[in-house]
Amino acid sequence: MSKFIPLHIHTEYSLLDGMIRVPDLVNYAKDNDLPAIAITDHGVMYSAIEFYELAKKAGINPLIGCEFYVHDGDIHKQDAHHNPLYHLILIAKNQQGYKNLIKLVSTAWCEGFYYKPRVNFALIEKYHEGLICASACLGGEVLKNLLAGEKEKAKETAQRYKDLFGDDYYIELQDHGLAEQKRTNPDLIKIARELDIKMIITNDSHYLKKEDADAQDTLLCLQTNANKDDDKRFSFPNNEFYLKSKDEMRQAFSWMDEELFEECCRNTEKAAAKCNVEIELHNAPLPHYEVPNGYDIPSYLEHLVMEGLKKRYGNPAPDDIVERAKYELGVINQMGFPAYFLITWDFIHYAKTHGIPVGPGRGSAAGSVVAYALEITDIDPIQHKLLFERFLNPERFTMPDIDIDFCIDRRSEVIDYVIQKYGEDKVCQVITFSTYAPKAAFKGVGRVLQVPFVEANRLTGLIEPALDVARVTNPKAEWLRDIIQAEGMSEFKQLYEDDYKITNPENGNEISFKRWVDMAVAIEGLKCGTGTHAAGVIISHAPLDTILPVQPSKDGIQGP
Repeated sequence: MSKFIPLHIHTEYSLLDGMIRVPDLVNYAKDNDLPAIAITDHGVMYSAIEFYELAKKAGINPLIGCEFYVHDGDIHKQDAHHNPLYHLILIAKNQQGYKNLIKLVSTAWCEGFYYKPRVNFALIEKYHEGLICASACLGGEVLKNLLAGEKEKAKETAQRYKDLFGDDYYIELQDHGLAEQKRTNPDLIKIARELDIKMIITNDSHYLKKEDADAQDTLLCLQTNANKDDDKRFSFPNNEFYLKSKDEMRQAFSWMDEELFEECCRNTEKAAAKCNVEIELHNAPLPHYEVPNGYDIPSYLEHLVMEGLKKRYGNPAPDDIVERAKYELGVINQMGFPAYFLITWDFIHYAKTHGIPVGPGRGSAAGSVVAYALEITDIDPIQHKLLFERFLNPERFTMPDIDIDFCIDRRSEVIDYVIQKYGEDKVCQVITFSTYAPKAAFKGVGRVLQVPFVEANRLTGLIEPALDVARVTNPKAEWLRDIIQAEGMSEFKQLYEDDYKITNPENGNEISFKRWVDMAVAIEGLKCGTGTHAAGVIISHAPLDTILPVQPSKDGIQGP
């Protein structure tokens, strides 16, 4: 019997839409003996590295994908009256596919963003190599044409993708109990048979378990700033959008004969088996640094260090200090980091020669005479008897970690200098993700449930005292779930166990405190927004969109 491999999954990185945590997804695959599982978040690849590392560690093949928004025109044009978007699933088969996925996501954000990050068929055609393609959900182009009664146009669309991707294009069959799917699935099967396109079954999974549907619906309310009792708001039609097992899929597709069902399941296995992406981590090439004529990178670094020693320790510098510096340079060269020190010296030198205040240096880098001679740090490691080996050690390969503080008012000038030197396409800031802390989760759910503002504030004020009670037996308690699982009793926990009821005086609705807390527990810790890291800047050896997905921010381009 074949396995069913889920190929259409949205994690918490489909912000305020999906709520599957990546570790939970990997554990699900492991517990259900799945050799592979996919992530296809909406328009982003935020989860790729976390997913890759966790899945590989668990012996699971990570299928790295994305559900794209496909525009049928020029993505550079922003026409509100002509902006149809179709969904399309793309999953990387190999390194080339992974790079193309990165390029498509980056282009969608940096060039095609208009309400959503958009690509078009021309871009997909250009970067299709190494990718598996699936026709997606009711939002897919084939399905939208069928729903519009345009059966020939649906067939033409399927043929266009078949011609492009060949055997790597799949017709995706879904059944969440929706009338639209029941109406179009026979037509999809007919198109697949006529055009010799393989079929797969998928479930558009936005949450892990069926009972998570209410909490995921709350996320949608938070995303759209709507109330739970608003019957005109955007919501999913039922609670079938969870991660289903093969048995549950068989039940959903009970109308399908056994032979076709097994064929579709086998095709999910075969599609997954095509995918073997290997991402090289923790060994990034350093950016190229241009040195003056007559030098190579190691010799120019040594020249700067020897000149710096004279400035720091006198001319000539003491023999023992020169010997220490040469030992450090030997280790730096042996570990392949001379360019790292030149790059760091260069932008610190720029700041100091342009009146931009720079901190004296923090952390283990203060143990380096080389860093001190280059004025990367201003703490004398000889005087303070600091060890270089705490900073760099050939027995323990790690990238150098030099903490540098720039004046916040002029920090942007240093970043601008780095961009000018290495190229705008090779420098970006690091993205950050905000998450729902306990109070934010609790108050957010309270607003969605229309808990009166004064009462919501009063009950939120009970969280900290309740955490103090929980920490008596669990010093690490920091979440609402820790409060309700605590051995000790707090007022907050007592209200939860008694299922305290709150009445909204405006509409007379009664709100269950237990339901309120349970939904807050379900969403606390979930990713809910993006920002720009206060300090992290990436300088790359190659254009960023060939290495990692990037997107615009208020301060320029940012990447993961």
